[in-house]
Formats: sequence, structure tokens, C-alpha cells
Amino acid sequence: MRILSIHASRMWYHATQKTKLAEPITIREDQMEECVVLFCCVEKLDEKNPDRVIASARHNILQRLEKLKVKNVLIYPYAHLTSTLGSPQVALSVLKGIEESLIREQVDVKRAPFGWYKEFEIRGKGHPLADLSMTICPYEGTECDFTCPYCHHPFREADAVNVCQQAAECAGTCPGKPMTIGEKDD
Repeated sequence: MRILSIHASRMWYHATQKTKLAEPITIREDQMEECVVLFCCVEKLDEKNPDRVIASARHNILQRLEKLKVKNVLIYPYAHLTSTLGSPQVALSVLKGIEESLIREQVDVKRAPFGWYKEFEIRGKGHPLADLSMTICPYEGTECDFTCPYCHHPFREADAVNVCQQAAECAGTCPGKPMTIGEKDD
């Protein structure tokens, strides 16, 4: 999972048009003041352990809020932070899971709708800790065989081979069979 966190004086959004993946909504426009905006993107690798991603994201977000002394969060689905998107079902489940886990920690949370085109305005605070990118790894805290190319956390070889093959198939640029971990490029 990728998160771009911005400490903001104000964040406003308006859902303008739904996509075929849009969740049903009752609120098309909302705003939050004195908040941390979390532009969030769930990745393919997160599908391996969504619960661990939610728990790790919650932990990292709470640390961030404590540093900034903020209790307001706006979760904003933002698919543009990765080229390896997770499935829409898992993505929405993870975002809702993060929302619910933060609410249980007494954080005031709003979540912009998933699967909608939105216009937005943000007024960042502009201090040294205002902007931060986070990478949440589903393998954090486990022993693994290899290192994730995204977050440098270790993971198992079988997962690496599957992800590499899927990426090569999706990209359509593999000039032969996909490379597996340990092979040399001749």
C-alpha cells in the first residue's frame, strides 16, 4: 500500500462522476479542516494479507497523528500512486478497514468515495513534517527469503515469482519467459 500524507488546514472534495467500480454514496461533497489527508492506494501485493496491511497502516498513521498532534483524518482513495493496483474489492475493503480501525482509536475520520472521479482542493500546512510518503508492506514483521522491490522488506520466493510473472504478462513487454528470482539476465 502506498500513502501520501499531507497535513492540511483544509481539504475539500466533490464527487463528479462515478466509474464502473463506484461504491454507492449518499454524500457527494465534503470537507475537513485541521486534518491529515491520506491519499491511499492499495497494491496487488496487499492482497496477500489485507489484515496485516490494515494493522500496519493504522499503526503508522497513529504515529504520524501523534507527531503532528492531529485527530482528524480524511482518507482519499488515489489509484495514481502505483502501477500495480490491487483488485477493487480488496482495495475498498482495506480502505474501510483502515477507516474503522482509526475510528476505534477515537480519530475523527472521513473517507472520500471509492471509484468516483473527484475534484478537490487542499491547503497544505507547508511545515517540515507536513508531507510524508509511506509504504505499507503486507510482509512487515515476518521472516522471508527475498526483498520486496517496492519497500525493501523481505518476502518469499514463490510470491516474487508470481508477482514478476503477472507484471510481465500485464506489461506485455517480456521478450521471452519471465525471469524468476535467482536467474541471470544473459
